[in-house]
Amino acid sequence: MPLVKKVPKPSKTSNQPIVLPEKDSQAKGPRIFLADDQPEILRTVAMILKEQFQVVGLAEDGNAVLQLLPSLSADVIVLDIFMPKLNGIETALRLKSSGSTVKVVFLTVNEDPDFLFAAMSTGAQGYVLKPYLATDLIPALWTVLAGRTFVSPSMSVH
Repeated sequence: MPLVKKVPKPSKTSNQPIVLPEKDSQAKGPRIFLADDQPEILRTVAMILKEQFQVVGLAEDGNAVLQLLPSLSADVIVLDIFMPKLNGIETALRLKSSGSTVKVVFLTVNEDPDFLFAAMSTGAQGYVLKPYLATDLIPALWTVLAGRTFVSPSMSVH
């Protein structure tokens, strides 16, 4: 019987980052950290990824990411651009300046090419639009893990 991991519901009243319990020793797949200020998005993304990836942590703002991520050995962080306290772009810049080697994939509703440029200028390797989360996120993660760049195909850059 497969191991089922229930993703805890983040609390809007808590400023503490959420760490998911480690899976059993047979856990496989790249380690993914999720950061978004919308608990529903965190839960949805965790459910989408659970078959192919280990979701090792969740955070609702950039400060929580910077506090928690170094201890989790994540391979990739899926990062929202618009988060409270510290936005995703600034968070990615701080991760890069700290020497972090985690790969960054932005998950956003913003289709503005200026945001795409700003996000990719941080050193991010991926940019996924939330309306295409179900079709684009898993291919984006595998592409980024292979050392290539991914931008949602629906994103039109003029």
